[in-house]
Formats: sequence, structure tokens, C-alpha cells
Amino acid sequence: MLISDKVCAALDEQVGNEFSAMLQYLAIAAHFDREALPMLAGHFYKQAEEEKEHAHKFLKFILDVGARPQIPAIPAPQHTFQFAEDALKLSLDQEKNVTRQINHLLGMAKAESDYTTDTFLQWFVQEQLEEVRGMEDLLSIVQRAGEGNLLRVEEYLAREGGKSTGFGGAAGNAD
Repeated sequence: MLISDKVCAALDEQVGNEFSAMLQYLAIAAHFDREALPMLAGHFYKQAEEEKEHAHKFLKFILDVGARPQIPAIPAPQHTFQFAEDALKLSLDQEKNVTRQINHLLGMAKAESDYTTDTFLQWFVQEQLEEVRGMEDLLSIVQRAGEGNLLRVEEYLAREGGKSTGFGGAAGNAD
């Protein structure tokens, strides 16, 4: 195996974190779909797919370095939100938490002079910068629109984002 057992165990944990984020984004997307907000739903269906891709990248890396992945159990996501802003705040907190997790992994790799893992994680460092910034922007837009004007957020997402189909016929993203 090209990496230490300690780093490998932390990477396994990160696989679970990425799948947990995926489930949370699916729950948020379903919430917005149920509220007839297809652009917000589509944005979060897309986010869920990205988190799944991240988990797969970690799994592939673990396999590439000769380890056997051990995917941990993950808790159920939050399913209901009183306000759209609550869902966005949870999403932003989640992205900041993932950023801390990636930074911790990178610190572990550097402490062990594990340049293979260090190099692998650099993509995630940049990705998290983009994810946090994007979620901060979307939260700000929802806050400015207000709960009674979420259709303005939908219009914004339709204008700013390309079309991508999610589950339940939802479309759109904020990228």
C-alpha cells in the first residue's frame, strides 16, 4: 500500500462524508421539488451528483494506492426546512465543514510526507473554495429575495445557470 493505514482510514471516513453530503443535498432538492421550486431543486440535485462524484474519486484513489476501502455508515439527512434560507445555511455549513475535513486530510498527508495523497487532495482544495463561494452567493440571493419572493431566486437561477435535468423534472443550476 502506498499510503499509511492512518491516512487510509481518514480517506475512508471522507468517503462517508461525501456520501453524507450527497444525501443531504438530495433531501434539500426533494424539499424544493415538493415546494414547486424546480430551479432550486435542480441546483441541489446537481450538487448531490457532484458529491457522489467526489466520493467516487476518493474510492478510486484508495483502490489505486492498493488499499481496501471501508465505507462507513452515515446518518440520515435533515428532510424538512421551515424556510429556504435554513436549507441554504445548512448547505453552507456543510461546505465549510467539508473544507475543514479536506484541510485536515491534507495536514495528515503533509505530516507523513505522503506526497501521493497531498497531490490528490489539491484538486479538492480548489473545489471547496468554489463550493463555499457558490453557496455563500446563493444564500445571499435567497436572503435578499426573502421567503415570499423565491420565484425571483428561480428566475435568477434560470437566467444565470445552464439547464441540467435533475430528478422529478427539476432543471437548472447556479454555476
